Amino acid sequence: MVLRNSSSVTEFIFGGFSEQSEVHVPLFFLFLGLYVLTVVGNLGLITLIGLNSRLHTPMYFFLFNLSSIDLCYSCVFTPKMLHDFVSENIISYAGCMTQLFFFCFLVNSECYVLVSMAYDRYVAICNPLLYTVTMSPQVCALLMLGPYAVGFAGAMAHTGSMLRLTFCGSNIIDHYLCEVLPLLQLSCTSTHVNELVFSIVVGMVIATSSISIFISYALILSSILRIPSAEGRSKAFGTCGSHVTAVALFFGSGAFTYLTTSFPGSVGRSKYASVFYTNVVPMLNPLIYSLRNKDVKLALGKTLKRVLF
Repeated sequence: MVLRNSSSVTEFIFGGFSEQSEVHVPLFFLFLGLYVLTVVGNLGLITLIGLNSRLHTPMYFFLFNLSSIDLCYSCVFTPKMLHDFVSENIISYAGCMTQLFFFCFLVNSECYVLVSMAYDRYVAICNPLLYTVTMSPQVCALLMLGPYAVGFAGAMAHTGSMLRLTFCGSNIIDHYLCEVLPLLQLSCTSTHVNELVFSIVVGMVIATSSISIFISYALILSSILRIPSAEGRSKAFGTCGSHVTAVALFFGSGAFTYLTTSFPGSVGRSKYASVFYTNVVPMLNPLIYSLRNKDVKLALGKTLKRVLF
């Protein structure tokens, strides 16, 4: 990945949330709290799954990867954002492109990890007798390799097309991180190719992931409704509740953020909407899977007893 020497802009300035310095300290502590909860929650869940053999199943293998992505995802921009609240909010050209790459890579990967988790729930409910054979270690590895490969390809497409642009005017990004659309507003050259790449990549990711999840849950719902006992249906629904909540939060907040950019003058305002899927969702995911999961709570209790006694 080679940076263009023709770019006259060597650094960017984040516009952030507000130019009023008196709100920076309260915002710093707010996002610091969210960041600490995100790191502790995801790192705790990763450690818990790694230490407990009871959780070494396909479902928790995918959850392990989801928490790893959320942890890395929040570390890509939150420390820099916290630094900008109390110091100069400047980022180098190379740093901005690097942040853009990892942001796109992790967001795209998370979309397809959620798809893999939906397929896992489909097999567990619709073909329970073949679950162990179907979700073999080799299959699980492929279901994880796919999301990372697609995430890498999407990030390369976004970042590669961004590197071809020249930035020679304003260097103030109306955002708190290096996102595609705010950066396109600063380009001195035509962004037609970039907009086309953005539409294709984002459209493919959203369409394929959302359709795959929808089909999985349509089949799951059909299978659940054929279960004769109410207790059996309740138990089946319970195994999907956490994943459905995580999918709704991630895709719902992401869709709302990017749909708002279709209105004139709304690209700058979308940074406020993006706080939910960039800061809040990674913090909530460990809570969703911990509070509603008996296996995780049981493993946590055993681990705490082992550590304390």
